[in-house]
Amino acid sequence: MSLKDNIARVQERIVAACGRAGRRPEDVKLIAISKTVPAESIREACEAGLRDFGENRIQEAQAKRPALSDLTVTWHLVGHLQPNKAKPARELFHWFHALDSVRLAERLEHVAVGTGERLPVLLEVNLGQEPAKAGVRGDEVRNLAEEVGRFPTLDLRGLMTLPPFFDDPEQVRPYFRRLRELAEAIAAARLPGVSMRELSMGMSQDFEVAIEEGATMVRIGTAIFGPR
Repeated sequence: MSLKDNIARVQERIVAACGRAGRRPEDVKLIAISKTVPAESIREACEAGLRDFGENRIQEAQAKRPALSDLTVTWHLVGHLQPNKAKPARELFHWFHALDSVRLAERLEHVAVGTGERLPVLLEVNLGQEPAKAGVRGDEVRNLAEEVGRFPTLDLRGLMTLPPFFDDPEQVRPYFRRLRELAEAIAAARLPGVSMRELSMGMSQDFEVAIEEGATMVRIGTAIFGPR
């Protein structure tokens, strides 16, 4: 299948999942994860109608962006960020999905002083408590939200998770449900400067289950661009 066909198929699956959950498809943003994907393929995906793209690494984004500077798209940083890369991250990306410490929040705030620009961010939650993955534990996320809400240039919009991998997507459902419950609990606390309206969860193998559990952003790479 062509890239255009792949995109159409993913969009059809999003619509079907929304139908099962009684949700509107327009309330779920499709983010095409373009790590290792050449600039030409990103341009082709844009021509097919996609407007949101996600990258994992600063260096790769820096290499691609000059060839795509004419495109009107939104760039999402979805991978772990070292504090010393905060400045290029703010220059290159419109969204950051993986904020996981006050130290990193402080650095993102520091490099933005004087610009007046606010960066939409999501807190990454490691619900599987997997040592190889970044993110805070579920019982830590409210405290982090409270701290991040105090930074004037960070616009806290919600939560993100990368759950453990299972062959059966139904086994991932409890993790997505837990992220939604955490977001609901934080929203109920009405913390200053904190919104929980976005849930970034679900990838190629499990995004339909994520949508059924409340995802507002799904991060799709392989189902669009093929195996890496």
